[in-house]
This record gives sequence, structure tokens and C-alpha cells, in this order.
Amino acid sequence: MVASRLFPLARLATLILVAILVMIPLITVALGGFKTIGELRTNPFGLPAMWDWTNYGGILSSAIFWRALANSAWLSAATVFLTVTFGLMAAFAFAQIRFLGRSFLFSYFLLGLLFPAATAILPLFVRIRDLGLLDSYWGVILPQTAFGLCMSIVLLWGFFRQLPQELWGAAVIDGCGYAGFLWHIVLPLSRPILATVSVFTLVHSWNAYLLPLTLLNSSQRYPWPLAIMQYANDYSVDWNLILAFITLTLIPAVAFFLLAQRQIIAGLTSGAVKG
Repeated sequence: MVASRLFPLARLATLILVAILVMIPLITVALGGFKTIGELRTNPFGLPAMWDWTNYGGILSSAIFWRALANSAWLSAATVFLTVTFGLMAAFAFAQIRFLGRSFLFSYFLLGLLFPAATAILPLFVRIRDLGLLDSYWGVILPQTAFGLCMSIVLLWGFFRQLPQELWGAAVIDGCGYAGFLWHIVLPLSRPILATVSVFTLVHSWNAYLLPLTLLNSSQRYPWPLAIMQYANDYSVDWNLILAFITLTLIPAVAFFLLAQRQIIAGLTSGAVKG
């Protein structure tokens, strides 16, 4: 009886500790945007002695911030759409359709989970250059989609293979083919796992740094992780402006995650982690 009572308390204490460890850096960054450079050096973790709103006001009135935000939004939205669309079709085929080489192709996609983007950055740069997509949005969107397909296919495949075969039998009786079955039956049931894949892809694309740094040359196309560099030069770094910039750019991703968290949890628990 004692152990059964202590376990929920220990679990709650662990969750609170993890939440504190996650929130401390975020709160520190947000508070740093209200400080001066001198105060950041002497008091990096405490509350500001005087709350200076000019850093956030200057960022919000800057064209750099809104241009970088628009670039990140376009890159992330296009990456999420392509990743979810192609991952949905591929995972449905692997889970519901029997064809020659299915296991081999699925294993081939799984290999993508073993190799980070950094290992392929040089051949990727050469290929993007040969295709004429260097310093363009699509030169970043397409590689991000390719690297995101592996995880999306795994998550969606885990959900689709849990669908009962009776659904397919009923769809055949009603005259549905594979396309009709996917559109009319599978998609309405897949909203939780689609939200999960969308959020994971969005966060990864929103915070991407290496691919845009390698494939983009024009500052007009920089997403927000690269736009931060414009607040640093050879002689000084405006850390207070950088912290304010980071805080403002994290708000959309955090808000999207909070709005979709129920769907994310439902998607992970309903199919992605079942055996």
C-alpha cells in the first residue's frame, strides 16, 4: 500500500523537476531580452533591475524580424505539407498494400534514421547546385522534406497497420479502391497521428540551421536562426537583442505545440508506440 501511494508522488516530483529544468533556460532567455549588455554580464540569471522594453520593441519594429519570420513560416509550411503528404501515401502503401519489394523499400527508408543531415551536406550541396536550386527556398524545402520522410513514415506506418481489416472489407463492398479508402476512411481516423507528424516536422524545420546556412546565400531569404547573425559583428555581439529575437521567434512554435498537444499525445499512444 505504501509503495502504491509513493509511486504517483515520485512520478509527479520527477515531472516537476523535468519541467523546471526545461523552463529555466526559456525563462532566462526571455528575461535576458529585458536587460542591458552590462546587466547581462553581471546578472545573467536574475530578474532585471529595470525592465527595458526597447529591445523587444526594436525587434518588433525591425524589418529583419518580420522578413525572417515570413521566410521561416514559408519554409516550415511547405516542408510540413510535402512531408505529411508523401509520408501519408508511402506509409499507407507499406502498411495496407502487398507488393514485391515492400520490405526492402521500407527498410531502405528506415536507414535514413541512422544518418543525420550533416553527413550528407557536401553531396547535397553539389546536387542542389547542379539542379539550379542553390540560394532558393525550394533548395531548402526539398532536402528538409527528404530527411523528414523517414520519421514520418515510421510514425504513420505504426498507426496504419493497427487499422482493422474489417474496414478495408467494408470499403471494398461499398466500391472503394485504395485511393477512396485512404481519402474517405483512413484520413478522418488519422488526425491525431497527422498532427503528431506535423508538429515534429514543423519544430525541426522551424529550428533548422545547418541546411539553410549551407544552401542559402542571400540574407533576404534567411530564416530566423540565420537572421540572428545580423545582430553580431566582428567587434561586438548584441546579446540582449539576440535573446529578445529568440524569444519572439519561439512563440509561434510553442503556441502551435500547445494547441496541438492533445492530438500529439493521442497520435503517439494510439498507434505509433504499439507493437
